[in-house]
Amino acid sequence: MRILSRRLLHQLSFKQAIRLRTYSTGKVSDFGQPTPASHPQLMKEGELTPGITTEEYISRRKRLLELLPEKSLAVIAAAPVKMMTDVVPYTFRQDADYLYLTGCQQPGGVAILSHESGLCMFMPEAKPHDVVWQGQIAGVDAALELFKAEEAYPMSKLDKILPNMIKRSSKLFHNKLTATPSYTDLETFQNAAHVGKVSDLSIFTHELRWAKSPAELKLMRESAAIACQALLQTMFHSRAYPHEGILSAKVEYECRMRGAQRMAFNPVVGGGPSACVIHYSRNDQKIKDGDLVLMDVGCELHGYCSDLTRTWPPCGSFSSIQEEIYDLILQTNKECIRLCKPSATIRQIHNYSVELLCKGLKEIGILKRDEYRTYHQLNPTSIGHYLGMDVHDSSMIIYDRPLKPGVVSYLFQRSPLL
Repeated sequence: MRILSRRLLHQLSFKQAIRLRTYSTGKVSDFGQPTPASHPQLMKEGELTPGITTEEYISRRKRLLELLPEKSLAVIAAAPVKMMTDVVPYTFRQDADYLYLTGCQQPGGVAILSHESGLCMFMPEAKPHDVVWQGQIAGVDAALELFKAEEAYPMSKLDKILPNMIKRSSKLFHNKLTATPSYTDLETFQNAAHVGKVSDLSIFTHELRWAKSPAELKLMRESAAIACQALLQTMFHSRAYPHEGILSAKVEYECRMRGAQRMAFNPVVGGGPSACVIHYSRNDQKIKDGDLVLMDVGCELHGYCSDLTRTWPPCGSFSSIQEEIYDLILQTNKECIRLCKPSATIRQIHNYSVELLCKGLKEIGILKRDEYRTYHQLNPTSIGHYLGMDVHDSSMIIYDRPLKPGVVSYLFQRSPLL
């Protein structure tokens, strides 16, 4: 009898919860991602994602159509859900190109852009079971109402509608990194690829994403500010807790407490010799007295990344040689930042940094001969990279391209000698 009573109470509570949920959300449509109506504390009216207006997304699509050849078709798939185990997914992160053009933060969709039809979105269809377990998702109605697509259909109709669109196009572009069998298995797509009509869309989208709008720059400054404050708090924390794993957890905690949705990449926290490993990710050692710790970290705020690298002594003081090398790197960094002006290139700035460091390391007595070759053995990395929606943003843009207003670059100096 007691067990039956508990079950009835559980069922009653569940039904009450369903009614409460229905009542509480009845006045606000749930599109599966924040909107000004559902998250007024996060978004302003007119914004499609925090900080970016619907009009800016429409403008991005218009600019892409201006770059695309006449009668061409762009196919952009959302990022897939990746599974950690058979039932546990990894945290979802949207493909940057799909997010940049649609504003949709959810998996399962395919967007088509053409001069003939504008934006056509194929959206996943929510099943009752999925809604119970995962919540609402954006469907056809959201594509038209929220994302302002000219046409929208359920994904189940893609194989009936897209082939005709491909047949009418003279050239087909798609995002190779997120290509999905839902369209690559179509006979019309494979025929187009066979005759050389299919190319990578990134040559156009990376061009668009390279120079940021004022709204994007504002988000990037906020992302950088969060990461700076988080790293500063972690540095204060390091003397009492000189452990790589603890410092990694601390910087992530501080980023999230300040509003970041996630880290931009797995934090690199290398103490002593581990700092020599460029993408060190084990973060499982205690930092010894007298060793320095290098942290390469960044966070993501509403789709925009930051990236910082700092090196310091958790024990509180540098040795004389550590201080000498640190000061050389710091001064080189300041000189290179002065070069970050329109018409300069990342490659020019990198080459200048190598000259300064080689000269300084030779004066210290670390480099003696064949200094350039020896230097590149010590530090095989470039001085920096473009930064934006991805950590290594707009990777199709070469480092010989002159910088211009709106372009964001991450510059760092990193010496394994420390």
